[in-house]
Amino acid sequence: MGVEKLEVDLSDVPVRPTGKREIQKLETALIIGTLYRPEVVELIKDPYERATWIDSLAVAAAALAREKAGYPVSRIADEIGRSPTMIRAHLSGKTKAGRLVRETYEKLVRGELRLTVPYTGIQLTLDEYERLRTAERRAAELEARLNRLSQENEELRKRVDGLEARLKEREEEAARLRERLQGCERVVEEIRRILETR
Repeated sequence: MGVEKLEVDLSDVPVRPTGKREIQKLETALIIGTLYRPEVVELIKDPYERATWIDSLAVAAAALAREKAGYPVSRIADEIGRSPTMIRAHLSGKTKAGRLVRETYEKLVRGELRLTVPYTGIQLTLDEYERLRTAERRAAELEARLNRLSQENEELRKRVDGLEARLKEREEEAARLRERLQGCERVVEEIRRILETR
């Protein structure tokens, strides 16, 4: 039995997005369209290269989608979390990822972008895929936030431990002072008794 193929319909992807939802749709189409190019499939087979390539393609796709929506480089850099220099490099085609994503965009504009992927039994519409990516990004953000909060919690725990140690020292010092005070009070009482008997 041959491997079944699934064709992804990209006819409704806006090439000049006018809002965040359209930008996300174009960004997603650019990422998927570029990832399934044969040369990219070969590049990401190497596990050491995969993370870098996928990240670079995602940044290049996000930058190009926002550029097509009319965003300036500074805003793109702020939204994506990369430097303006990196964004310009992707948009001008100085990076391989930037060139590949732009070629994918040009195919999309000409109506030549056809995605045929092996059918695995799971079908996702582009909207479902976008929601999945959004959920994954949100999960990554929450994990990063949890890590930050864990670090803050650890720092606070260390401070509390330090304060508790200082408090214990102060309590011990107070106990010593109380003992000395009681000793002084006994001496004063003894002196008072002596004076009263004279």
